[in-house]
Amino acid sequence: MCLHTYQCFQDVHVMIFVGFGFLMTFLQRYGFSSVGFNFLIAAFSLQWATLMQGFFHGMHHGKIHVGVTSMINADFCTGSVLISFGAVLGKTSPVQLLVMAIFEVTLFAVNEFILLTILGANDAGGSMTIHTFGAYFGLVVTRVLYRPNLDKSKHRNSSVYHSDLFAMIGTIYLWMFWPSFNSAITNYGDPQHRTAMNTYYSLASCTLATFAFSALVNPEGKLDMVHIQNAALAGGVAVGTAGEMMLTPFGSMIVGFLAGTISVLGYKYLTPVLESKLKIQDTCGIHNLHGMPGVLGAVVGAVTSALASPAVYGNGLQRVFADGEPGEWNAQSRGGFQAISLVVTLGMALIGGLVTGFILKLPIYGAPPDTHCFEDGLYWEVPGEEEGHHELNEVATPNETEKLNS
Repeated sequence: MCLHTYQCFQDVHVMIFVGFGFLMTFLQRYGFSSVGFNFLIAAFSLQWATLMQGFFHGMHHGKIHVGVTSMINADFCTGSVLISFGAVLGKTSPVQLLVMAIFEVTLFAVNEFILLTILGANDAGGSMTIHTFGAYFGLVVTRVLYRPNLDKSKHRNSSVYHSDLFAMIGTIYLWMFWPSFNSAITNYGDPQHRTAMNTYYSLASCTLATFAFSALVNPEGKLDMVHIQNAALAGGVAVGTAGEMMLTPFGSMIVGFLAGTISVLGYKYLTPVLESKLKIQDTCGIHNLHGMPGVLGAVVGAVTSALASPAVYGNGLQRVFADGEPGEWNAQSRGGFQAISLVVTLGMALIGGLVTGFILKLPIYGAPPDTHCFEDGLYWEVPGEEEGHHELNEVATPNETEKLNS
């Protein structure tokens, strides 16, 4: 075990449990559930992922080989589940989330095996296997679980000052550790250094684009904290596939700028259309942070692979591409396999999400009613509040509230 590998594992682990957990605390009355259910799902998923990934590509002499690398891969799989969790946040019970994790982890392992082993695709940072798969799986699940009367909980589906501040804690953790996330399982040496560097510059450029376009799309020129919390991370998603390739700092910054731009525009203009026209109730906007940037990352990876050559990579070609023998290298074929991998991922996510969504729709999991979504009090003992007291305060007039408090 390389000490650097364990350090990358620690960084990825922090992203899964602290980064993702706090990123979802923007809902004013769902902070306990955001962090707590994230904790629950992650602890379950990493164990199930160890088994599923082991069955498909971790068997040695009939036994599953475990180590720091398998721990990182299990965390990657868990990250995909937590992305899907963002789409159904506040509208599902803990049992539903665990059942979703069972199916998603299994399908993730199958998709990962097809892409990395059968097709030989490059996707060290998971633009396809983690982000695209998790986003579109979650979007289809939330579409199947569509709630026509969710407006009854609309007053809770919003943030307050301190909840947005807590969410920014998650953003900063994710932003800082994303270079480790993308480079954790790349080959040691130049490929790993390139991945960290490309992610570093992409994130920086993405953040500038996010601030710029957030102000531009606001008639008053003010910044929207939703954009800053989420779109600033899209640059890390978009270089996940091509990070270890010769993208160069300039290319990375272009990719990051595009990712931040489409993410902000998605939050501003596309999310309302998805909800009103396609009935996709995406609580966290995962389509804008993980879906579109993930597809962008897959396209960038395919193009960069198709342009790769021994003249550019020298002896390092085979360290990036497993089939990169100079005499046998076919860049166009490699780019084609990368594009096919994106299509396979989208197919697996859409079909898998559809089946899982209908399973979760069965009335046996204790899903919250439309009137009590985005509410911690259903599942947690909330200190300082008597049962039902906060519900009265939400609908009472100021005079009635004063009488209740007295």
